[in-house]
Amino acid sequence: MNIEHVNGENRGKILLYALSTCGWCKKTREFLNKLGVEFSYIYVDLAEDSEKDKIIKDVRKCNPRNSYPTVVIDDKKCIVGYNEDEIREAIDK
Repeated sequence: MNIEHVNGENRGKILLYALSTCGWCKKTREFLNKLGVEFSYIYVDLAEDSEKDKIIKDVRKCNPRNSYPTVVIDDKKCIVGYNEDEIREAIDK
């Protein structure tokens, strides 16, 4: 699985599931960068076919519609779509 890691302040485990062609996914990644937090991201559409099914299954656990961006924080909180306020609130706890 090709997960990219971005260094920053550790505010818990933050994983962004994104599509490489999605403007909202790009904005979410840029927002996380702007906040200066440590996070990882994976472009689901660029994953190997053999891995893609597992990744989509993981996304559907918290986002049954399988839409992007999907941000998972500490394997508990799931934020679907670009939502600065919700992301900020979730990582400030």
